[in-house]
Amino acid sequence: MYFAALLARTEDGWEASDTELDDVETLSDLTDLAREASVDEDTVLVYIEQEDAWFGVVRVDGEEDPRIYISDASAAARSSYGEILLTDELLGREPGAEDEIAALEELVDLDGTEDGEPDKAKDSVDGPAGAAVAELDLDPDPDAVPAGPLGELGILADLGLSEKELLSLRTDALVEIADVLGAAEVLEAVR
Repeated sequence: MYFAALLARTEDGWEASDTELDDVETLSDLTDLAREASVDEDTVLVYIEQEDAWFGVVRVDGEEDPRIYISDASAAARSSYGEILLTDELLGREPGAEDEIAALEELVDLDGTEDGEPDKAKDSVDGPAGAAVAELDLDPDPDAVPAGPLGELGILADLGLSEKELLSLRTDALVEIADVLGAAEVLEAVR
């Protein structure tokens, strides 16, 4: 189960609204949604939570690029909304590299073997007493998503929530974030 909310800073304090993410397919869509909620291009926080698994905060300040923090990247990677936040840039990948590799593999059979040569990954090696032992691939997967927090730890530091406090948040993090921001009452009205 997911919960998503927008917290928009105004000159009178924070305004909160829950939001539907059904039409959001990309980080750009999410950023546009945040900018629409913005008053005078001030700060907007988009909060997404998958119950007891992970939460993410996207901060949009005017026309600047969005800033992102995810509490558990590997859990978020298994979520359609989490995948929106896990951009190539955030993961330290070359933008579009994954798409290019997939397209090349589709065009040519790039399994590392010559035609007619057995596939080594499918073969096994005899171990002690003739037991079959699978070969281990010790090369780390460059596309693997790291476990644990990912993104900008200082995303809320200037708003009163330190990096250490952000890292300590687990479940129901939005309540604690809203409390630090002074937005607990407006958040409670939409929750």
